[in-house]
Amino acid sequence: MKLIRFGESGKEKPGIQDKEGKNLDCSSFGEDWNEGFLANDGLNRLKSWLETNQKGLKEIPVNSRIGSPITRPSKIICVGLNYRKHAEEAGMAVPEIPIIFMKATSSLCGPYDPIFIPKNSVQTDWEVELAVVIGKRAKYVSSENAYDYIAGYCLHNDVSERDFQLRHGGQWVKGKSADHFAPLGPFLATKEEIADPHQLRLWLKLNGKMLQDSNTSDLIFDIPTIVSHISQYMTLLPGDVISTGTPAGVGMGLKPEPRFLENGDIVELGIDGLGISRQVAMNDPEA
Repeated sequence: MKLIRFGESGKEKPGIQDKEGKNLDCSSFGEDWNEGFLANDGLNRLKSWLETNQKGLKEIPVNSRIGSPITRPSKIICVGLNYRKHAEEAGMAVPEIPIIFMKATSSLCGPYDPIFIPKNSVQTDWEVELAVVIGKRAKYVSSENAYDYIAGYCLHNDVSERDFQLRHGGQWVKGKSADHFAPLGPFLATKEEIADPHQLRLWLKLNGKMLQDSNTSDLIFDIPTIVSHISQYMTLLPGDVISTGTPAGVGMGLKPEPRFLENGDIVELGIDGLGISRQVAMNDPEA
């Protein structure tokens, strides 16, 4: 299944994308795609419900806003320097254990919402990433059993302000958490939709120019290792998002000169089987 949410920000309704690519309204199911839904066997219940009800579902208007495919999760956890070539472009050693940092859940937005360039920003950057969505409570999980705890996968742009991240003191979270710094979607693909999450092309274009073009086969730490590792340090709850790292080609690493987002820039990104998203960079209207 491919789960979507649509409508005005903060008032999204649940839906699915069918095999023909049509977005259908699932409001009559009576639940949003959130922690409670996933924790209570929601994916299986939805699958059974669709067998009876899908033919009667209305297609959503083509101009509807698409929101994040899940409601605000309890956590967005990210893995840093998890592609070999990205570590090389950053001039940093390949990690021996996963580098983990947090991203504020208030940064979550829809896949076609604008990227807000924060007040006083000088280095807002892009990062195409494969995101894993947790399907049930996970604590002290072994890598051998990790897939049992995964609901599915999403396309994620881990937008980052490098000056905030690296030169404003403390941990990376300052550079990762501004509003609209986590465009997620367009849909959540349940895990049976993705045959092998470690063989997916992922790419990103800036104003039509391809800057990131890689494959999840370049991951340093694979998905079971990441899920298991994080679960040793914190309890993962249904709906939690784990973003698995970005490949080479971020603005900070461009040669001969770094390049960062400016007002009006267009970012497009995609992952095999997980759709394409598009964001326009704009100065934060509240700045």
